[in-house]
Amino acid sequence: MHSLFFLFTFAGEIIQNHSETMTYEEAIQYLYTSQPPFHLVGAAAYKPGLDNTIALMEHTGNPHRLFRSIHIAGTNGKGSVSHLIAASLQAAGLKTGLYTSPHLVDFRERIRINGQMIPRKEVARFLEENKHFLDAVRPSFFETTMALAFCYFAKEEVDIAVVETGLGGRLDSTNILSPLLTVITNIGLDHTEFLGNTLPEIATEKAGIMKPGTPCIIGETDPLTAPVFLKKAEECGILGEGLETTCCRLWFADQCNYLNLTRRREITDCQLKGNYQEKNKQTAYVALRALRNTFPTLDQAAIRKGFAEVCTLTGLRGRWETLQDKPLTICDTGHNSHGLKYVAASLIKLQEERPQSRLRIVFGMVDDKDVERVLRLMPRRATYYFAAAATHRAIPAEKMQQMWQHAAQDTGFATDSKCCTSVTDAVRQAQKEAADEDIIFIGGSNYVVGEALTLF
Repeated sequence: MHSLFFLFTFAGEIIQNHSETMTYEEAIQYLYTSQPPFHLVGAAAYKPGLDNTIALMEHTGNPHRLFRSIHIAGTNGKGSVSHLIAASLQAAGLKTGLYTSPHLVDFRERIRINGQMIPRKEVARFLEENKHFLDAVRPSFFETTMALAFCYFAKEEVDIAVVETGLGGRLDSTNILSPLLTVITNIGLDHTEFLGNTLPEIATEKAGIMKPGTPCIIGETDPLTAPVFLKKAEECGILGEGLETTCCRLWFADQCNYLNLTRRREITDCQLKGNYQEKNKQTAYVALRALRNTFPTLDQAAIRKGFAEVCTLTGLRGRWETLQDKPLTICDTGHNSHGLKYVAASLIKLQEERPQSRLRIVFGMVDDKDVERVLRLMPRRATYYFAAAATHRAIPAEKMQQMWQHAAQDTGFATDSKCCTSVTDAVRQAQKEAADEDIIFIGGSNYVVGEALTLF
């Protein structure tokens, strides 16, 4: 079946004359200018629905039908769960594609096979060969990137692809897939302007990836959202219990009783640090157990290796990542209250373990997040270095400082904070003022972390 891909991929609009081949740099410039990404233009980049996706898939030979997939949605933890699953499949000897977003430093981080980023020439070739079609249809940045990923996975004949949704689920362009398994990590209040203002409304959108006859893993049980998933599961015919059967099932990962007896003995090491990763590890482990009948080589040894070497195998960065030992410098991509409450708790615990250390926080957020709620969660005994990332959606440092001071006053804490001209300036100031025994944390936004990573 895969051989047919080479006959039909890029049909209809293939450029025959390659005397003026587009370079990778030219291709990326074209992509960013003709289809600006969400992090640059915000809501204007969001195009819900599958019309463009269907057109793109038909134009490129329906590559999504040529490989098996696992589809992952959720408010937080999608990246960690996706990488844990992909690393374990890779450790099981499967050629594994991985499609995630956003990237932190290099655009090609979004598309990997066995941990290796898509080659520059593949990006350039796809955009050059499909430029006329893209100009006519005007898909979103995410839709085009997804089509690029699916074409690459099909061409390289991956055994399995782990695919994250971009935003939501029901109307997300990745919902064109017919996966082996769906995973919904958790539900929090994020992107409410698109997905709804309540947890059940957001859960309804995320539940849109659930398919008839396809098993589904729900990472975290919540009394407000569980009825949504149960109703959708009933519609899809996947209600039931037990991991030991090949029957279709809906599983709430945090309700699986066998985990205390199995995972805690079998999975003793993981490259993803931070207390909040426990729920992500549990979700990924249950998903992998559900796949073991499909992939016989996906045994406990493969899962152990996948967890222990997840960052090495997949190239994942920015999840409670230690960037430097003296002073201890950690970054994390948590970017809303649902994710940052776990980060804040980890920071407070770290302070308790190192009472002689001063906590210094380089922090910035974008304007579509629940900023006030986040600031009320963050540690008070710290020096803050506020900075805006290089996106027009970033909240100015001065405004962040004002919001922080207001939140701190409400709780009766005196605060020490500074406004910095850039993320680089904030990191450098924190490093200059820190003693070797201090702690520097960098976060609040994927974009803050991405810019900081280039400095280490």
